Amino acid sequence: MSLDANNAVCSHVDSVEWADPTSTVCDQCVAMGDTWVHLRACLSCGQVGCCDQSKNKHATRHYRAGGHPLIRSLQPDENWIFCYVDRVMMVPE
Repeated sequence: MSLDANNAVCSHVDSVEWADPTSTVCDQCVAMGDTWVHLRACLSCGQVGCCDQSKNKHATRHYRAGGHPLIRSLQPDENWIFCYVDRVMMVPE
């Protein structure tokens, strides 16, 4: 992964398999009949969940339940990766 020179790199970047997103919606919100604000994808397994601005916070819940450290935004205008463990925001070049 190539990152912008101004960004820190977390200790987990090299250990992740870079899974593709498994969905285009937050399946957990859909199952609940609920909505979300933004979508995030787990880079370890591809699980898609809603952001922390959404009331259900499924992406963070996924991290807490499974320990997968990295997520990325699925929003068209956002290009970042976040590490929950190291609390580092990274922007690929």
